[in-house]
Amino acid sequence: MDLMVEVSPRRVFANGHTYHINSISVNSDCETYMSADDLRINLWHLAITDRSFNIVDIKPANMEDLTEVITASEFHPHHCNLFVYSSSKGSLRLCDMRAAALCDKHSKLFEEPEDPSNRSFFSEIISSVSDVKFSHSGRYMLTRDYLTVKVWDLNMEARPIETYQVHDYLRSKLCSLYENDCIFDKFECAWNGSDSVIMTGAYNNFFRMFDRNTKRDVTLEASRESSKPRAVLKPRRVCVGGKRRRDDISVDSLDFTKKILHTAWHPAENIIAIAATNNLYIFQDKVNSDMH
Repeated sequence: MDLMVEVSPRRVFANGHTYHINSISVNSDCETYMSADDLRINLWHLAITDRSFNIVDIKPANMEDLTEVITASEFHPHHCNLFVYSSSKGSLRLCDMRAAALCDKHSKLFEEPEDPSNRSFFSEIISSVSDVKFSHSGRYMLTRDYLTVKVWDLNMEARPIETYQVHDYLRSKLCSLYENDCIFDKFECAWNGSDSVIMTGAYNNFFRMFDRNTKRDVTLEASRESSKPRAVLKPRRVCVGGKRRRDDISVDSLDFTKKILHTAWHPAENIIAIAATNNLYIFQDKVNSDMH
């Protein structure tokens, strides 16, 4: 018989949330973890299942006054008192649990000023942060919004130190992406083990990698054709009008139902996991190769 893997819950932490949980993060103290929904973040002890401690609550007295929601949160990898949460308005709030029991007042607010020349009906939607990840070193934060990934230095709140375009060719397609609800897709992002390369997903089963040192980037595809054992992934290119090379794909023929929202990078090895619809792809770096 085929090996069957069955998951059975060892503990159920109940009644902590009224809304859908969007993030879970285990603390570096290995005793506590936090869970976040749209309006609240709760702190749990791993051994206590029936009660949690509310550490962030942004629910207004009148729900009609609600202007933003929590989209993601994570503990700092080394300092057990620090955590960050992102919002649908594109801001990041770094909180220190030593300062107060309820962390409604953040220690630092990271926010990029909006460029008035880029203002449009979709500005607020595409600036919503869908994921935030601390670097392994703890010095930087990586965020993903609809069109970009950004690297923030914990010591600089005014603007990100690096911005990478994930699929800028979609900027002219925002109207149709709004109509088919794709503009609300929540893409995740990931660091490699040395914090030198970042990865995130896109449409058409494409995923993107950006080398922070060389500034090179690549688009790869997770598909059944390209994932035969030992097959080498070929870089893909999306073209917008003009001349097309032989293997280029036109922006108009991208499949928006095939999207890579979830990605993960092994903490020590160059091994990545890509979730594409109902398939899980695991790719390994070629031996003695450079970035890819």
